[in-house]
Order: sequence, then C-alpha cells, then structure tokens
Amino acid sequence: MRWDYWRWHGNENIEHFRPEDVVWLWEAEGETVAVLNPEGRGEAFLQTHPAWHTPELLTAMVKQAETSLAGAGADGRRRLCVWAGAFDPTLQALLASRGYARGEWPEYQRRRAIEAEGVPTNAPAVAPGYTVRALGDADELPRRSWVSWRAFHPNEPDDKYQGWTWYRNLQRAPLYRRDLDLVAVAESGEHAAFCTVWFDDVTRTATFEPVGTAPEHQRRGLGRAVMAEGLRRAQRLGATLALVASFGAAAHALYEAMGFTDYELLERWEKSI
Repeated sequence: MRWDYWRWHGNENIEHFRPEDVVWLWEAEGETVAVLNPEGRGEAFLQTHPAWHTPELLTAMVKQAETSLAGAGADGRRRLCVWAGAFDPTLQALLASRGYARGEWPEYQRRRAIEAEGVPTNAPAVAPGYTVRALGDADELPRRSWVSWRAFHPNEPDDKYQGWTWYRNLQRAPLYRRDLDLVAVAESGEHAAFCTVWFDDVTRTATFEPVGTAPEHQRRGLGRAVMAEGLRRAQRLGATLALVASFGAAAHALYEAMGFTDYELLERWEKSI
C-alpha cells in the first residue's frame, strides 16, 4: 500500500519525479530482490527480500542513493536521509559506518489485530449532528479535499490552497476503494473528518492513511468514529491486521486509543554527502 500511496499521491501530486530516474531494482535468480525509491526529495527507502538482506546488497543500495537521491540543503550542501528500522541492526550499522547520524522524528509504524467478531474496542458513538459514511461521487471531491487541507495545514492562509483535482490521482491507485474512503459529515453537508483505508486481500491487512479532522470539528471523537467504522468495514472484508503510522503526540494518542499500541520505529539516518 505504501508504494501505491507514494506513486499515486506523493509523486503524482507533490514531487513529480520520473520513476525511471529515481527507482532502482536489484534482481537475482530471475526475481526482484530489492527496490530503492524516494518518497520526498533527499530521502531514500530500501526494501529488500529477507533472504537477500545482506551488507553487500545494502551497501550497493546506499551508494546508489547517495549518488542519485541526495538533495540540496539550505546551505547548498547535498544531504541524504535514509530511513532504517530500529529492528534492522544490519542497515543501521552500515549507515553508522558510512558517517550517518540518527535524526529526530521517527515514524511509529503501528499495528493491531482485527478481531474475528464484534465491534472494535474503544469505538465511540458518533457525535450528535454528524454522520459517518463513505465518500460520495465526484461532486464531493472539493469538500473532501478542503477538509484535508484544513486538517493538515491549520495555520496556513487559505490562499495557499491549490484546489481539489489532486484527489482524482489518489482514486486511481490500484488498492483504492470508495467504500473504504470514509468521512464524517456535519448536518450542513460540510466534511469534518476523514480516514482512507487500503485493504490488501492477499495479506489481509488494512492500512489507514490518511486520518484527519478539521480544527473546528476536533475534540468530538470524530477521528475515533471514522477509524472505528474503517475497522468494522475491514473486518467484514476479512482483514486480520490493521496498520497506521504516526509522528506527533496527538496522532500517537488517537491511535493508541484505537488499540494500535504495538509499534516498530522507522528512523531517519542523515548525512551530508
């Protein structure tokens, strides 16, 4: 799912990389065993098959990232951030040996089981005056885009808002399902909160990305309400595991309240090239 979200939102709507310029594959025995790609500029993500997670392959991938993915910092120097799991001592040792230092703001990769039956724990009733449902047709995209802007850019002036057509790219992602793109709607018809669930029926996982509430509608349990509905819908589809990522204190608190208490850290390792 993470690849889809980067490909159809992060890249199509924000970075505009040519994939052939920033994605590298390593093959062995006729199979793809590793992929290197960015998400933002000056960042590198390394994915390797467990059987090929060796210092030799990781070194080749990091060298490629240093050559091709480093970005210019404010001081004009080229910098690279490589994301490495705290659970990955092989990659972390390699980065330390090459002069990288662990940075701030790790990603909490959270997970929880989805019960085989019953309503998910800590599921609140929907606040009076609101309804939780799936996103409607194309005429609702401006409202869905606006609530996203309000949730993630609460202190930005409204004249920086760039419209809603970007949402069409998100809906092109292979795993996108409109019945799992959920919104909390006020009596006025205004979208107040949202969460999009990406269900993979092969791994039976449901990933929540993104989740947000407009500032003027916060502290009414709407974030928990849309997530609870997402868990129920994923449960009916046969999902057994739910995933979500968080960075800040407010997101940590929301997801822990929804049962996402187990996590692994994905950490930033940074270096001037």
